[in-house]
Parts: sequence; structure tokens; C-alpha cells
Amino acid sequence: MVTIETPRLLLRRWHELDVAPMAAVNGDPEVMRWIGDGAVRSEDLTRRNISAFEHEWEAEGFGLFAVELRATGELAGFTGFAVPRFLPEVLPAVEIGWRLGRAFWGRGLATEAATAALRFGFAERGLDRVVSIAQIGNTASERVMAKLGLHPERETVTPGTGRAVRVHELTRDEYLRRLR
Repeated sequence: MVTIETPRLLLRRWHELDVAPMAAVNGDPEVMRWIGDGAVRSEDLTRRNISAFEHEWEAEGFGLFAVELRATGELAGFTGFAVPRFLPEVLPAVEIGWRLGRAFWGRGLATEAATAALRFGFAERGLDRVVSIAQIGNTASERVMAKLGLHPERETVTPGTGRAVRVHELTRDEYLRRLR
């Protein structure tokens, strides 16, 4: 089972005790503002999402990590990888993403977590290219993408929501050049 430690965080697989705190994150309209159609998610839907995250781990060898604060054991949210099936025009692709509760914003935790996940994706899982997708206007996520080295690749509209998005990308070669 994959776990990654950073100075402040533990990235790990999911368990039952994560459902309630993740449901609280997903139930916050401000957190969900830039996700899909902006709708909040119930505890039941969150449970189903976490189950899907775990299935993706089994099927793909990568997935979304639960992000836990090492100092307190609190679940902050998630980061990691998923296949962006909601945007078929970019497939085949692997997307890196993150979602943290509002109490954890503005502390560099998303960047810290996603940096560790990106290293895992390129070094441990041999990914050749990673994308990240943000709705137009989600400048906070786009700042994290820029810090990770991702650059804009295209703008488009998601078929399911009709919302405009910007797709960012980073290849393995670009990632390795940044490390030098």
C-alpha cells in the first residue's frame, strides 16, 4: 500500500473514517464552487466517490490519496491522479488534482501534497504526461499548477456542465528538466 510523507503531510489510501471529514469538505459550497457544476456532495455520494478512488487504485495503479496532517491526523482532503473521463477530448490522459477543506487553504498544503504526488506519478508509476484541468476563474488552482510546472495547453468546455476550463500539462521530460 502506497504512502508518502512530506514535511507536514501524509498521503495515503482511504479508509472508512475518512468519509465524514471528506463529506464535510464536499459539503462546503465555497470548496465545490469550481468542481463540476458547483453542487455540493452528500455523505453517501462522498462514500461512493471514495470507493471509486480505491477502485481506480486497483485498476490503474494510481489514484487519489487521502491527505492527512501529520501533526494532528486531520484529513485535509485529497490529491493525486485520476483519468479525466469527464473531458473525453484530452484522453488518453492522467489528471493530477487536489481538493482541500477551507480550513487548510492558504498554507501551501495543496502545492506540498501535489508536488509529492507528481514525483510519485513520474518516478514510481512511469507516467509520460500529466494534465490538470481548472475551470476558468479558478486562479488558486492555476497558481498551484504553475508552481508544479504545468503550463496551459488548451481551453475548452466540459460536455457535462458546459463550463469553460483550461487544460494544463507537464511531460516527464519537462518535469525532469525542472529537477536539474
